[in-house]
Amino acid sequence: MLNKVRSLLLQVQFIVCLLAWFGGSAHAVEPDALWAAVRDRSAFIMMRHTLAPGTGDPDGFDVNECSTQRNLSDDGRRQAVQAGAWLRKNGIERAAVFSSAWCRCLDTARLLDVGPVELLAPLNSFFGNREQREPQMAALRDWLAGYTLEMPLILVTHQVNITALTGAFARSGDMLVVRRGPDGTFAVLGKL
Repeated sequence: MLNKVRSLLLQVQFIVCLLAWFGGSAHAVEPDALWAAVRDRSAFIMMRHTLAPGTGDPDGFDVNECSTQRNLSDDGRRQAVQAGAWLRKNGIERAAVFSSAWCRCLDTARLLDVGPVELLAPLNSFFGNREQREPQMAALRDWLAGYTLEMPLILVTHQVNITALTGAFARSGDMLVVRRGPDGTFAVLGKL
């Protein structure tokens, strides 16, 4: 009996790991279909900023002063440039790009080089201010509901924001393809 319980627990752990690997989606979508969904604007990209060593920000940081924040490493800058090249290689020459005000997000968004970058406050991190989670996510859902996708859309933000909106975990530089459902929820179709 104990062996059956252990076996069942291992199976559950394996399934949970698979779901996490596929961004919380039980259905893996082929990369070509993901790119097509972004190009035809039936889905959008939600991207976590590229490599910026550490977690959170130092005490007393100022969002308007990059020198007080955790910033992209040289590898993070290269990663953002490569992500932009990958976007262009897959038909995303121009996009509407919105970013958190944090320098690591703005730098990532600019280095993608697929369009002008606009600030969008609901993309700002609430890592050190958890009570902002629900108001920011409500504002982001409202913004997305009212936004007309006239060209591919890329949102550059933080892991906590991505998880709050989609339930998925994103590593540094991950680009998740997200679709808004008719019920107003957001589902991750896959990772590019």
